[in-house]
Amino acid sequence: MDLEPKDLLKRDDVQPQRNKVPHQHIREKNVMAKFQFKHGTKKLIVGVGSALIDILAHEDEQFLEKTGAAKGGMTYVDKEFIEQTVKRSKSKPKMVPGGSACNTVVGVGKLGGVARFVGKCGSGPMGNLFENDLRMQNVEPTLFRSDSPTGRVLSIITPDAQRSMFTYLGASSETRPNEITPRFFENAAIVHIEGYLLFNPDLILAVLNAAKSSGAAISLDLASFTVVNKSKTFIQSIVSDFVDILMANEDEALAYTGQSDETLALESLAEDVEIAVLKVGERGSYIAHDGHFIAANAKGDGQALDTTGAGDLWASGFLFGLVNGYSLKQCAQLASACGYEVCQVIGTNIPEEGWQRIKQLLY
Repeated sequence: MDLEPKDLLKRDDVQPQRNKVPHQHIREKNVMAKFQFKHGTKKLIVGVGSALIDILAHEDEQFLEKTGAAKGGMTYVDKEFIEQTVKRSKSKPKMVPGGSACNTVVGVGKLGGVARFVGKCGSGPMGNLFENDLRMQNVEPTLFRSDSPTGRVLSIITPDAQRSMFTYLGASSETRPNEITPRFFENAAIVHIEGYLLFNPDLILAVLNAAKSSGAAISLDLASFTVVNKSKTFIQSIVSDFVDILMANEDEALAYTGQSDETLALESLAEDVEIAVLKVGERGSYIAHDGHFIAANAKGDGQALDTTGAGDLWASGFLFGLVNGYSLKQCAQLASACGYEVCQVIGTNIPEEGWQRIKQLLY
């Protein structure tokens, strides 16, 4: 059955308003020549999140408006809503394995890194597709199985390359806190957690505690301004207690910090963490660490075919650089290359020629 817009959205799903400023608004301050990641020789990056199949559909603004969703945001729906919306689509949707943290560790694997993904999927064909694809992408799957359908995300991509997401979590929502143990994070340098898990406080706390007890650094991507709007107080509490690396784009940073001035937003993001990241789209990114600010330009000319997975793949490059001893500037430059290449294709699968261009930046 179709859901009405009133069933999908609440007042806090409205996209925050921000003032765009020139890239040099944040000036580099006390730039370090070298940053030393504090987790020794460990290289493993573990992603924790929803095991989902991405369904990608190109539609016009009018089609998106009929869904009642905020453009660029993420809305939870039931399986029937996705099925009915796909039926109304004029294009033939493309289906690929996805999920935010999954996209990130797949990128790490494609870069030649050591990667693992922890999540839950269905026991049917879609779950098998998900697991087999991870193995092919050089990612170790640590998957719980369920009799429920594998989760899926319908991404409606409008002509301006913005994607608006409708998520049915399915089996991925059934991961229980008591299923998460420190052994999933053994030998991990970084545990990367997608912000969508914030909707399940007990589960994300179990992940945070298990990851911290393993000795890994914890990276959190705020994921969406809708996530921040609904979970802000909880996010603030776990960031101060657990998080080492905090990532946000402009809208997420504004929702989290309340600061439209990007310098103040970055400073606020960095208050309780070792490394804070502010991604500003075609203008690049800013990194804050220990009072130091670093600016990195975006790759390319700002043109994008589809922004699906741009932040996820940005994180791939950044985290890969960290565990391999890159400077923060080098990490951000590699991240920008990953984010650029994924914006030149539909979905999150960068073709091999794209990865070859990215790998020219490896040290």
